[in-house]
Amino acid sequence: MSSIELYIAIAIMAVVNFLTRVFPFVFFAKKDLPKSMEFIEKFFPATIMTILVFYTLKDVDFSLYPHGIKEVGGIVFTAFLHLTLKNYLVSIFLGTIFYMALVQYF
Repeated sequence: MSSIELYIAIAIMAVVNFLTRVFPFVFFAKKDLPKSMEFIEKFFPATIMTILVFYTLKDVDFSLYPHGIKEVGGIVFTAFLHLTLKNYLVSIFLGTIFYMALVQYF
């Protein structure tokens, strides 16, 4: 692939990514949301948190040292943040940073 082809591919991916994120805001006004969108709006953050917990624990072997302490520590820290701050975005972001620090430095 030449440089120009790479730039074109990146530009196309950026436009597609942008459009997928703008689509709900352009086509659905807050008062006109279908019931399915209201369901997603209400339960999607908790669903993402659950998926992240399962993803974190999927490859952990609790019978071997360090027995999943880093992963469980990251989950507990993230849960604590969410219970105190009540903000999914901050909880996920800071919890991920905490977990990555545990993995890299301990």
